[in-house]
Amino acid sequence: MAFNGLGRFGVWRFYRGFTPEEAAELEKLGYSALWLGGSPPADLPVVESLLEATDTLQVGTSIVNIWTVPAKDVAESFHRIEQRFPGRFLLGVGVGHPEANAPYRKPYDALVEYLDELDAAGVPKNSRALAALGPRVLELSRDRSAGALPYLAPPEHTAKAREVVGSALLVAEQKLVLDNDPERAREVGRQAVHMYLGLRNYLNNLRRFGFTEEDLAEPGSDRLIDTLAVHGTPEQIAARLIAHLDAGADHIALQPLGDDYLGALRTLAPLLTKTS
Repeated sequence: MAFNGLGRFGVWRFYRGFTPEEAAELEKLGYSALWLGGSPPADLPVVESLLEATDTLQVGTSIVNIWTVPAKDVAESFHRIEQRFPGRFLLGVGVGHPEANAPYRKPYDALVEYLDELDAAGVPKNSRALAALGPRVLELSRDRSAGALPYLAPPEHTAKAREVVGSALLVAEQKLVLDNDPERAREVGRQAVHMYLGLRNYLNNLRRFGFTEEDLAEPGSDRLIDTLAVHGTPEQIAARLIAHLDAGADHIALQPLGDDYLGALRTLAPLLTKTS
């Protein structure tokens, strides 16, 4: 069951990448949530300004990094936001990557401890979600939170994740390039995907779904890029997004690539509204 009636389509962007004016426009276009990436700090900047500018739009972190943000501190921010905007904020947390976090150790155990601290600080299970790719953390997201926030994964992963999480929330992130020139679109997609080809959590997950070492070698095969950063006409992209819904996602976090992210979202909105 989706978090507080979360709609089907939202937008993923670096946590300082949205303005209140953009949030208001995205709500009017029919997008139901904003997902704040880039591991925002404990005080959760910009969340309240985005909620103030909108009426029903929900905001989620995707994600707060447990190695860099103490649970006690982020819990205080959660309660501050929840008091002002009840039911409109979802705290997404995750373990990040060993290559990027010096104190990285036994990530599953550390995540369980973090959830225990959130429990002790009064952050409700249904107001938080977990970055999850593999079966063990997907199970944890089902049992200890509202659900899962997979990132950089194909629709086949969405289908497997649904089998694990049952009726819990499942949000699929999808990068997209609104351009029907394949070579130009792949160039944009590779620029975004490149940074993940050195992170073993993502690589291991992609191997589970049939991507070979040749696919995963930098700069990424056409097949890999076409899956992780879908491109084409608005109709083609809408169909690829809906594939995640057909596979079992409750909600898709769109991540438009390129210079004009709002333009892409304006173009896609009428097509996506028809499916809602």
